[in-house]
Amino acid sequence: MNLLKIGTGRISAASSWFVKFSFLWLLSQNCCGASAVWTAYMNISFHVGNRMLSELGETGVFGRSSTLKTVAGVIVPPEGKPQNACNPNTSFSRSKGTETWLALIERGGCTFTQKIKVAAEKGASGVIIYNFPGTGNQVFPMSHQAFSDIVVVMIGNLKGTEILHLIQKGVHVTAVVEVGRKHIIWMNHYFVSFVIVTTATLAYFIFYHIRRLWVARIQNRRWQRLTTDLEKAFSQLQLRVLKEGDEEITPNGDSCVVCFELYKPNDTVRVLTCKHFFHKNCIDPWILAHGTCPMCKCDILKAPGIQVDVEDGAESSQVLMSYELPGTLSPNDQGVNNELPPARRSDKVTHVDEQPRSQNDNQPNSVVEEVHPSP
Repeated sequence: MNLLKIGTGRISAASSWFVKFSFLWLLSQNCCGASAVWTAYMNISFHVGNRMLSELGETGVFGRSSTLKTVAGVIVPPEGKPQNACNPNTSFSRSKGTETWLALIERGGCTFTQKIKVAAEKGASGVIIYNFPGTGNQVFPMSHQAFSDIVVVMIGNLKGTEILHLIQKGVHVTAVVEVGRKHIIWMNHYFVSFVIVTTATLAYFIFYHIRRLWVARIQNRRWQRLTTDLEKAFSQLQLRVLKEGDEEITPNGDSCVVCFELYKPNDTVRVLTCKHFFHKNCIDPWILAHGTCPMCKCDILKAPGIQVDVEDGAESSQVLMSYELPGTLSPNDQGVNNELPPARRSDKVTHVDEQPRSQNDNQPNSVVEEVHPSP
């Protein structure tokens, strides 16, 4: 029944864990759909006197709601010291007759949508936003409101500040922005967090069950060794059957120091290595729990050279012996099934060596000399 309850509990726990895992997986699928990111090819031209230098490269990335088309024009930064274009009254100084121009704006100070709105209201065909200082050439796809026919691109801080300094020195800079390659992003930070938590949970779940199996295997081996050692130990301890007229059952005889009851005829007693004897059903659990004689504290199990740790598992040892060694430990059967039939009486007391059932079923019980308890 206990095994059935344990098995049912394990199945219920596993089912509950699987339901939670499925729920988290479905939730991640709903919030972590794939998204596309487009890179931007930029052909930047620097006009210095009669010379023109060009630079072509995949240096930017389009905003998530940007119009995907090719756009060309003069790059124009905001006037004044703030270059973030967060103020609605921000103005851009461009040459007369310039029809198509691209606003060069620094990131920070307000939202991307507000920056793009200011530049669009001033007539810009595109917006180039360069990243924070200290980020190098790092870029990412911006999230912003969609504007009709407005191209929005982010470039790195190093490239943006380089263009700004050239413009401030009087260099005429133009750029052609073309649509680059498409990249699919399957994961966002929610999905990454979910993967990390799920992996950690699975790792702990696997580690926990492997450890349980490992501990159970060690415990099983330990119990097997304990069974063998206890069989050997109890086989070396003698049993005696008291008879009418024995000195131990007279009114002046001794009583069992474990249960404090007087010995009676046909009582089965266990003779320890120290020559003290007690009721078998009293001393067997005592030995398993303490390992010593109740009177002289002699180490009973270690005296024959058997190393059994009885202090760290007395209750488990008793349960083990009651199930696996019924002929050795049976506190509730009053010794009925384990007592040996009285041998032919040739002296006052007859005692026999107890043999393990599993090894000596066919061997006769040996008769030994009379043993009396120590005073």
